Amino acid sequence: MTSFSDLGLSEPILRAISAENYSTPTPIQAQAVPHLIVGRDLLGVAQTGTGKTAAFALPILHRLSENRNRPQPQGARVLVLTPTRELAIQIGESFATYGRNLPLTRTVIFGGVGQNPQVQAMARGVDILVATPGRLLDLIGQGLVKLDRLEVFVLDEADRMLDMGFIHDVRRIIKVLPAKRHTLFFSATMPPEIAKLADNILSNPVRVEVTPVSSTAERIEQHVMFVEKADKRPLLGQVLKRPEIGRALVFTRTKHGANRVVEQLGQVAVRAEAIHGNKSQTARQRALENFRSGEIRVLVATDIAARGIDIDGITHVINYDLPNVPESYVHRIGRTARAGTSGIAISFCDAEERSFLKDIEKLIKIRIPVVDDHPWHSDGSVRQADPTDRPPQERRPQRHGRPPQGAQGQARPDQARQNHGQGHGQGHGQGQGRPAGQGQGRPSGQGQQARPAQGNPSRRRTGR
Repeated sequence: MTSFSDLGLSEPILRAISAENYSTPTPIQAQAVPHLIVGRDLLGVAQTGTGKTAAFALPILHRLSENRNRPQPQGARVLVLTPTRELAIQIGESFATYGRNLPLTRTVIFGGVGQNPQVQAMARGVDILVATPGRLLDLIGQGLVKLDRLEVFVLDEADRMLDMGFIHDVRRIIKVLPAKRHTLFFSATMPPEIAKLADNILSNPVRVEVTPVSSTAERIEQHVMFVEKADKRPLLGQVLKRPEIGRALVFTRTKHGANRVVEQLGQVAVRAEAIHGNKSQTARQRALENFRSGEIRVLVATDIAARGIDIDGITHVINYDLPNVPESYVHRIGRTARAGTSGIAISFCDAEERSFLKDIEKLIKIRIPVVDDHPWHSDGSVRQADPTDRPPQERRPQRHGRPPQGAQGQARPDQARQNHGQGHGQGHGQGQGRPAGQGQGRPSGQGQQARPAQGNPSRRRTGR
């Protein structure tokens, strides 16, 4: 088995890795690091949670330490371009962790905060610059950042750049970079536009591909609850009050939806906070810290805002709204079952989301077990009248011929019925920044074979 000492990394970097109790590189690290140390361009097709950040941070630090060129004023030797502020911060922290024994400078720049501290940090130049596209373009346009002597360019999460509408900004940034450079390109998926961009900016790259996108983690129990759209609110409140819910990440499709869920949870005495693009950077960081410290146990997020969240101990992921992009489901549920632990993913599905569920199951190659043991179970038919026109006490839950099990029909995913539990996928985790240990010193996010949830056999049925 390969160890970090086999990868050719310098002694100060190996000491930093050892201090983090990592001993065994992940597959992408073992494959990528030797190529990057010698300066090959690289195309990495990898999810978050595979140890991707360390795969490029470690060899970059090694090469910078071997060649002590000084950065030009307002310039950088390395640029890592990433789509979100949270991810930029985490990547910056990873460089700080692995480079703690090296005399290298680094800074992170992103929008949503004042630019003056960032401008001051760039005044003398830095070895490593981690940035989001919008703020970087602003500073380049003002003549406050110069990249004409850049040595290494890393484009991270290129497909998410496309999803978020940043791809044109990325192209503008690439135009100001020197033609002679070392380029690293990472993307979880390779849609045509991203494949074309990679082909244009990479020179004879080595391709590294790990963890297929159609995978879910073996240690994650997955459940779906069919419910009318208007009944999602009381169902969520009931589920979150269950004692086994330790730390829950709730996903909504929109920013407004995230705010609304937080407000509604507050009405039933469940404290939660939201993170999304309309929140200030200070508010987002405060919410993440409150969630990480345990001050709140429920965090509501949109897909884009949650990208790169690296918080251990998330016991449950709840899809309040199913994503319309099936790959996003895989990214979402991978926030739990980190660092060798198990986790539970619960998805609410209304009639309009049945097609989304079908696409998700096609991607992950399993039928997600259904939990119908709750008062708001729906058969999936679309109501003719708007149920919100009536108060909740007048809406009769659909129980389909039998009363719910448990106190007051409490939702119990452990009594899920399995539907066509056929097929399997390959799993992955979802972290960013640095790899989390798994007991054997391996970073988290290793591919695992998916399995259907282990519910009570007496409560399982096939068919929907």
